[in-house]
Amino acid sequence: MTMISKACSFPDLARHPGHRTRLLPFLVAVILFCGFVNAAYAAPTTVVRVVKYASDGITVLNETIVDYSWMEANLPVQGDGTIHYYHQGPVFVGDKEGQWDAHETTNFKDMGAVKGTAVMDLADLLGGMAPGDEVMVKSGDGYHVEFPYDNIYHPDPRQGAITVCWFNSEESSVGERQGTGYPPDYHVGMRLVFFADNSTNREGKHVFGNQDMREVMPAETIHLFENLYPSTSGYTVKWVDEIRIYPGGYDGSADLLPKSYQSKMDETYPAPLSPQPIPTANLTAILPVSSILMFIVFFQRCMR
Repeated sequence: MTMISKACSFPDLARHPGHRTRLLPFLVAVILFCGFVNAAYAAPTTVVRVVKYASDGITVLNETIVDYSWMEANLPVQGDGTIHYYHQGPVFVGDKEGQWDAHETTNFKDMGAVKGTAVMDLADLLGGMAPGDEVMVKSGDGYHVEFPYDNIYHPDPRQGAITVCWFNSEESSVGERQGTGYPPDYHVGMRLVFFADNSTNREGKHVFGNQDMREVMPAETIHLFENLYPSTSGYTVKWVDEIRIYPGGYDGSADLLPKSYQSKMDETYPAPLSPQPIPTANLTAILPVSSILMFIVFFQRCMR
């Protein structure tokens, strides 16, 4: 017995305009769906889920959901809406010691004159943390950072309270625009910011710098841009939607999306003096879009 199969190809579609008419709505739907998914992940947040897991990292012991209005009214407020807080991006120099920029001289990231709620106070809603525990701060797009008990409950003044910010009264003076007011007008909110003091900055700015990170953060939590350059900006998660408490520490979770860089600050602003390689994570975001565009162009050419 001979079996004959006929596959649909682009030349076939070119010869049969009716096929094109039926496929066009499908293509439009796919493109709109991709845009919708991206917009859903990359959006300001107004509520945060706080959850405490058992030692297996899976079983939920307790959880609650609070919005920024409730946090402002019922929990201690960090910040006064006047002081600007800063993180620091990578310092592109060849000298490894110079990359820590001990005197905090360059590539500051102005987070704005923000107000918010300390992660410690959110954790305390569920009984708090104990020594050896870790807390995860997660964005809606999957990006997340983890911190141990001491950095949450006993922060060095040069680090300050690790804070989920829900209000910005004044726009950033340099770097990424934050938006002002409450989310969604504060369009990077809710955002994680370290409320550092100004004891280590010669200009009196409240900067959580790379040298500060070196002094106060455990080695395993130090953020390196491209795994090379120290950068505290990697901690400033946008669109925070969850605070997760892991007794005994975080060992990985199957329900997390792959880390995304949409909710991560552009650490390279201002641009380095010498050309830098394009981060692999950025390529993963670019490739799907470029593939769709190439498909559309190819499809149109076949339809001629």
